[in-house]
Amino acid sequence: MTTITGIAALRARLDTERAAGRTVGFVPTMGYLHAGHASLMTRARAETDVVIVSIFVNPLQFAAGEDLAAYPHDLAADTAMAQAEGVDVLFVPTEAEMYPDGVVHTSVRVMQVSAGLEASTRPTHFDGVATVVAKLFAIVGTCRAYFGEKDFQQIAVVRRMVRDLSVPVEVVACPTQRDPDGLALSSRNSYLLDAERAVAPVLHAALLAGRMAIDAGEVNPAKVRALMADLISAEPLAHLDYAEVVDAATLQTVDPLAGELRLLAAARFGRARLIDNIGAEV
Repeated sequence: MTTITGIAALRARLDTERAAGRTVGFVPTMGYLHAGHASLMTRARAETDVVIVSIFVNPLQFAAGEDLAAYPHDLAADTAMAQAEGVDVLFVPTEAEMYPDGVVHTSVRVMQVSAGLEASTRPTHFDGVATVVAKLFAIVGTCRAYFGEKDFQQIAVVRRMVRDLSVPVEVVACPTQRDPDGLALSSRNSYLLDAERAVAPVLHAALLAGRMAIDAGEVNPAKVRALMADLISAEPLAHLDYAEVVDAATLQTVDPLAGELRLLAAARFGRARLIDNIGAEV
């Protein structure tokens, strides 16, 4: 595995690979890798010839007061995991390499799917996500890019951006990886105290309860939302941000519920703000 820190060097390497007829798989991350990231690398390794993983904690997607300074880092462990998963190139740019002027005057904004849900409490988040992903795609070039479904709204934003801007990237969504008790794997799980970790699976349990209600015939979105919200709010250590059921493609409310749906929830457990989602169908 080769570690590259410069944009020009990465472009030269990947242009050479594509010129030789090899396909590129790309896994963009913010580091502190876990088994969920490993599953993306495994999928990319199986489906493409050259696998690149980026590690960059993007300041544009953190608002004032969020956990940018405290976001966990462990480059040695990340490097070991990427190597074990057969990654060919680890791209680890500095902030100065990505944003050489220290300020970004160009921003990518994706309308509709970036509204509500995460944006309700993090209004600038998806502008930062879309901007850095657009930049990474411009650096990496034609590829298949692998994302975990835990960040479902993020995938919707990236897919819309790729389609609207005719970016030569295929976005591949991969299933959320979970601990045995259902908690979705996340770098932010490291913030959880023992007592918080013990109750954090309530987020997934509430989503499952919402899906069971839909499977049993409930088509009123307000009732499904209330069911999930009540289950999460009943846990004293959980502080609910939202519990929603929306159309899986548009992320808009459907009333009555019909078609492919997505149930999504977010809550705070102490320092950790966790998100999760599952699919359903009517």
